[in-house]
Amino acid sequence: MSNWPSTVSIHPSALVAPEAILGENVTIGPWCSVGPDVTLGEGVRLHASVIVDGITEIGAHVEIYPFVTIGLAPQDLKYRGEPTRCVIGAHTVIRENVTIHRGTAQGTALTRVGAHCLIMANAHVAHDCVIGDGVIIVNNVVMGGHVEIGDGARIMGAAALHQFVRIGRGALVGGVCGVEADVIPYGSVLGNRARLVGLHWIWLRRQGVSAEEIQQMRRAFRVLYPRTGRQDDVLEARLATVKRDFAESARVQEIIGFMEAESRRGLVRAASPSQLSADTEGV
Repeated sequence: MSNWPSTVSIHPSALVAPEAILGENVTIGPWCSVGPDVTLGEGVRLHASVIVDGITEIGAHVEIYPFVTIGLAPQDLKYRGEPTRCVIGAHTVIRENVTIHRGTAQGTALTRVGAHCLIMANAHVAHDCVIGDGVIIVNNVVMGGHVEIGDGARIMGAAALHQFVRIGRGALVGGVCGVEADVIPYGSVLGNRARLVGLHWIWLRRQGVSAEEIQQMRRAFRVLYPRTGRQDDVLEARLATVKRDFAESARVQEIIGFMEAESRRGLVRAASPSQLSADTEGV
């Protein structure tokens, strides 16, 4: 017999393993399936026809809409049933037909989605992906394994993220955009093949970043990605200049640290001079 709180509500058609751990005020709608190694935090709501399986932990007050699957085996031919995990942070909303797979033993053995995220319909979060807090992933976004998305990033509809790509904090990926390399924190990328067109100024302003700091970031960006069409000096020299001249700007230093970090994919290239603008507002 299960030892679930009396406040748990389970529709008669749902299949919930007795070993599953359910918090207070969990609601499980019709035709849902919850596996034996699943933990549902307080106030989690599964609307209908939701499948949660594997070693999966879903944080408090997560809301999951119909036909979502979470914690199922990854789409990786190397996977042999190892006991890997999937974790969803509190207050995240996951809309219809989203698929989120558990990790692989060859990766980190963990797929993680942060708190206060919104993942819209038909998106796919692959094995070993790590998504930060407050991320918005719009309809039909797909990602390969091992993708990392920083806090507050915005991934617009039908974008495709290559495996091992890193998306920095607060970055913007435009719709129908193929991202094959890393996007710097606060960067804005557009195009059929992603090209960096500026920084995500709208997001920065909405986060309350001061006008003075935004001006600093604008000047640093112009040094890193000059608009003259001539970039004869190597990137390392420009990085060193910005690191020295903008030492007091935490966000600029965050960008530099991201650019200097080890990467499997390299950095997204800048757009052509006619498209590149430090004043780009983003979508």
